[in-house]
Amino acid sequence: MTRKSVLVARAVFPDIVARLREHFDVDDNPADVIYTKAQLIERLRGKQGAFTTGSERIDAEVLDANPQLEAVCNMAVGYNNLDIEACSARGVLATNTPEVLTETTADFSFALMMAAARRIAESEHFLRRGEWTRWSYDMFTGSDVHGATLGILGMGRIGQAIARRGALGFGMKVIYHNRSRLAPEQEAPLGARWVDKPTLLREADHLVLVLPYSAESHHAIGAAELALMKSSATLTNIARGGIVDDAALAAALAEHRIAAAGLDVFEGEPSVHPALLALSNVVLTPHIASATVATRHAMASLAADNLIAALTGGVAPTPINAARLRPR
Repeated sequence: MTRKSVLVARAVFPDIVARLREHFDVDDNPADVIYTKAQLIERLRGKQGAFTTGSERIDAEVLDANPQLEAVCNMAVGYNNLDIEACSARGVLATNTPEVLTETTADFSFALMMAAARRIAESEHFLRRGEWTRWSYDMFTGSDVHGATLGILGMGRIGQAIARRGALGFGMKVIYHNRSRLAPEQEAPLGARWVDKPTLLREADHLVLVLPYSAESHHAIGAAELALMKSSATLTNIARGGIVDDAALAAALAEHRIAAAGLDVFEGEPSVHPALLALSNVVLTPHIASATVATRHAMASLAADNLIAALTGGVAPTPINAARLRPR
């Protein structure tokens, strides 16, 4: 029986690549080159499967150039790099890695939110520059997290994990906005209350964005939305770049129309809007919300599970488009 071939598009854990080699001929990328579209098309030639990350855009052009492709398995919970409609129309299974990063990402959202609220990065830079010479009553005073109002935009698994930490760990009042309201039995343990989006923006002391990126959520937070927020509020984005209008956010921060922000994702990343880089009241991290060894390994392992199942007659554990697949 002829072995199928797969592309592992970015460098991943060696034991994951070794496991894939038990089932397939593997073309991997230990040098961790980020392929151009032309290079990606060429590397996918003759491959039935692809192990991808957010770096690889799989669209109609890539799929049409590789009609033999059967499965694209993303090592991420987000999948805005995959054209799901194009995959479904061509009978290509797409998968992602939900759940395994929920708790770690929720932890990080609090780290980023608290760093912004308590001015941790700003004060550390001050100290490292040798500018700390005396104590003063108002030196780097920030805002409390405990007892404050936590606003969550997007209330899926990660949003609920953040709400749980806020309500149970920090005694926060939790409000949220989501397209679909949670069932009462889900809201009750969190003490969470659904509100419309303008109310969320007006009432939140600390706003956390956890919604998936789509055409509908592009610039869900722009100048108009920022104008509704408290001048003392913080904004934390651990979702996807493009949900926030980074230029509008930079202007609001520079003019102190909101107090601070914590950003792990950016429009056009790895590029970061230069106006954000110039500000002291924003904490910037390079898309690391899921970055613990255990969680990243679990993500890679689940992506491998999906790929192995999809190409060996099994059932992929976490499909995105199984119900919409056109027969091949």
